[in-house]
Amino acid sequence: MGLKNRLIIMNFLQFFIWGSWLLTIGAYWFQNKNWSGTEFGAIFSTMGLASLFMPAIAGIIADRWVHAERLYGTFHILGAVMLLLLPSVKNPHTFFWVMLLTMMFYMPTIALAITVAYSSMKTRGMDIIRDYPPIRVWGTIGFIVALWVISLSGFETSSMQFYVAAAASLGLGIYAFTLPKCPPLGGGHKKNLVEALGLNAFKLFKNSKMALFFIFAMLLGAALQLTNAYGDTFLHDFADIAVYKDLVAVKYPAIIMSISQISETLFILTIPFFLKRFGIKKVMLMSMVAWVLRFGLFGFGNPAEGLWMIILSCIIYGMAFDFFNISGSLFVETQSAPEIRASAQGLFMMMTNGFGAFFGSRISGIVIDKYYTLDNGAFDWRGIWLTFAAYALLVAILFAILFRHKHEPEAVKNIQH
Repeated sequence: MGLKNRLIIMNFLQFFIWGSWLLTIGAYWFQNKNWSGTEFGAIFSTMGLASLFMPAIAGIIADRWVHAERLYGTFHILGAVMLLLLPSVKNPHTFFWVMLLTMMFYMPTIALAITVAYSSMKTRGMDIIRDYPPIRVWGTIGFIVALWVISLSGFETSSMQFYVAAAASLGLGIYAFTLPKCPPLGGGHKKNLVEALGLNAFKLFKNSKMALFFIFAMLLGAALQLTNAYGDTFLHDFADIAVYKDLVAVKYPAIIMSISQISETLFILTIPFFLKRFGIKKVMLMSMVAWVLRFGLFGFGNPAEGLWMIILSCIIYGMAFDFFNISGSLFVETQSAPEIRASAQGLFMMMTNGFGAFFGSRISGIVIDKYYTLDNGAFDWRGIWLTFAAYALLVAILFAILFRHKHEPEAVKNIQH
């Protein structure tokens, strides 16, 4: 089997695991368990907590001591075990700790998957800018397939979603050991203590442009998972309104939400054009504006006459997510020396899915409970989404003013070397 197909399988399963529960855990939580919004914010913040240190640690290990593909496979096998334990949890506090362990094994695999792909593609002289997006798009397809499987199987509010994810995680963990070898590249010279611990990736913060880039990665990271956390249960809540309860968007919200991932498959293929034509600053600014529209359209949409706004919001999500996540990882690749490549990707993941996701999840849960939960326990969804939109707009304005980067097409073109 060719390298592209092997990496396609890896990406498909990588995001099939996430898609099996990420958008539907909110429905499982609020529709089935009836636990609080603040407690749910804590659950979703486990991704952020784990990403504060696990991707960086995994990057250090992969740079210094262990083949990246072997570490990748080990984490997925351990993650499968934790996913199998989740359905047996009976209270939100225990659920938090089990989910935290699950995320400690899963979150570093996102950066490790990028490391494995970039390393093996470079070894074969492939152009990452041109060849990686069509491979990565299969990760999004895996996410979509998982959503449809969970929704059509009636597992949106069921613990079965975790068993589906566990099976995929175990399969990928075993498969990972057959991937191309990605040996550590940071051990060929005499090292001081900082280098020995792999902490030299943090020297990127000495560059003011990179420091600012990572700060905005954190700020935008706070918005990345908000619609994943609340979008599905937002549509489920329309079932309490007689005029909406029998509509397709309310019966199968995960399928409606999967339009977001379908959009991803299209926008991810446009990244080479946009990145080479406009550069990282304009591409990331497009992402931030797209987040404003994503949240704002949700705020005014509904499953009936306003369904077009929800669908348009889902389409815009492709630009909002891909133009930040994929372009950001490619930018970090251009700014990092080979011996710290995995650590640098881990650092990027730490700022976005670590600090950003942690603060976004925790603060959003508290704000929703305090300001947007009505006396009858229902949520003021319009207020919630418009508050998120205002936050994204503020980040976009600050980024446009403060982040300065001269676009050099040749630098992007040479990322493959």
